Amino acid sequence: MSKILVVDDEVKMCELLKRFLEMKKHNVITANCGEEALKKVKVEKPDLILLDIKMPGMDGLEVARHIRRGAEYGDIPIIMVTALSSRDDRIRAVEVGANDFIAKPVDMTEVLVRTASLLKMKHAQDAVKSYQAGLELKIAERTADLQKSLNETVKAKQKIYEAYLDTLHRLTVAAEYKDEDTAEHIKRMSSYCTIIARSLHMPQEEIDLLYHVSAMHDIGKIGTPDSVLLKPGKLTPDEWTIMKQHTVFGAKILDNSPSELLQLGKVIAITHHEKWDGSGYPSGLAGEDIPLWGRICAVSDVFDALTSERPYKKAFSNKDALSIMKEGRGNHFEPQLIDLFM
Repeated sequence: MSKILVVDDEVKMCELLKRFLEMKKHNVITANCGEEALKKVKVEKPDLILLDIKMPGMDGLEVARHIRRGAEYGDIPIIMVTALSSRDDRIRAVEVGANDFIAKPVDMTEVLVRTASLLKMKHAQDAVKSYQAGLELKIAERTADLQKSLNETVKAKQKIYEAYLDTLHRLTVAAEYKDEDTAEHIKRMSSYCTIIARSLHMPQEEIDLLYHVSAMHDIGKIGTPDSVLLKPGKLTPDEWTIMKQHTVFGAKILDNSPSELLQLGKVIAITHHEKWDGSGYPSGLAGEDIPLWGRICAVSDVFDALTSERPYKKAFSNKDALSIMKEGRGNHFEPQLIDLFM
């Protein structure tokens, strides 16, 4: 059942149109002035309006103009009922938003034909709007589902990353059971690595990654006997051979991991004792054949080792440590990195 609003200051005309349209199974409401019409449009939201033009106070043209400004009801079809027949009058009616005209005196057959046509159009518009609203709702729901899935994926990846960091941390903490000084060395050395990385203008993501993985450089010392690792005096040649194996042990511990963190940790573990001139261990790599992260760790590792107390030596002052390291420029250390570190 369609809802039709009949607006006319002539009460008899309103009643006549109301009875006729109700006979055609329409729900009809009436208004006798422009102000009342606008109130009923907002409350009733009719499917069609039969609107008289000539009314005292606010005429039909002004009513139509107000209706078309409303976002909620601006698309309601309007049939102007008028005794005016001039071309200018009709143009004015079209300009304010009239969809059709019925001349007075009213022909009921014409009323029936024109209302049926516009109601059909209105119902089609409503169907399209309903479909669009449903489509927008589905899109919103799908978007929300996708966003939820994306958020869950991000959280899952974050948990995996945190699990990698936790694994890394637990591996490095194992060093504390060997030597408390070594555990503190790990923290300081990682910080020195980030300082050099920033000086090289590396991306922040790589700097953060280097900070975490550089902590694994000495993980192989887990396999070094305490009698060698904690010996208070100078190592014998055989003991020094055993000590150097910590780079290989570290690489084996971290080998064949799908984690990027552990893969990079392996690179650092096996290369941080290589020297720029090729005299380092375990592989005797030289120059840029040594991975950059291994070259960075070499500088950081030596500085902290020199300035830290160990079972076999006292700590050097920063001044003395830097003096020793300057002598290693171009042979132990890459010149650019030692310059940046200084």
